[in-house]
Amino acid sequence: MSEPTAGMIRVLVVDDHPLMRDGIAAVIAGQDDMRLIGEASDGAEAVAAYAALHPDVVLMDLRMPGMDGIEAITAIRAASPRARIIVLTTYRGDVQATRALQAGAAGYLLKSSLRRELLDAIRDVHAGRRRVPAEIAAGIAENLSGESLSPRELDVLRSVAAGNANKRIGAELGISEETVKAHMKNILTKLDARDRTHAVTIAIRRGIIEL
Repeated sequence: MSEPTAGMIRVLVVDDHPLMRDGIAAVIAGQDDMRLIGEASDGAEAVAAYAALHPDVVLMDLRMPGMDGIEAITAIRAASPRARIIVLTTYRGDVQATRALQAGAAGYLLKSSLRRELLDAIRDVHAGRRRVPAEIAAGIAENLSGESLSPRELDVLRSVAAGNANKRIGAELGISEETVKAHMKNILTKLDARDRTHAVTIAIRRGIIEL
């Protein structure tokens, strides 16, 4: 990574999987207008590497141990508002994408599409354009007007996803069984879900909760 980078798009890749970093490095190595200048395996390393290297474009995984991708994006953009960051993820959920874009990401790519879209995305974001797949943008638009779940509703839904009945959920959260039922009713309405299982399925698909 010590080659001259004058005129190149200087890229920092952040992912906790070495094979993913190696694969991206191999793709970038074949480009005349790009150079990989650094790697990081978690959010904290990414923030430090950005401060030291000042890359033109950052490729940022979302799910990493310790500081995750969204926290790292927030920290980098707080220190360097002009930082250009592309999220790389396996998760299609509109909620995760919305959080990443609100944190300051300029691009959002699914890892399954990297072979086709990565290089164009790097060039687009470097040029000041945004890059979000049509399916992700459609998901964001479709749910834009929907109400978000409250912190307590998220607690209830996570407990439902863990297989707990209302009585157990109430005991865990220190609320009555009737209050749990009221929260569940609101959750079903907000997610337009048929039942508890459907609500959990929707929440996982959209990235509202994780298992």
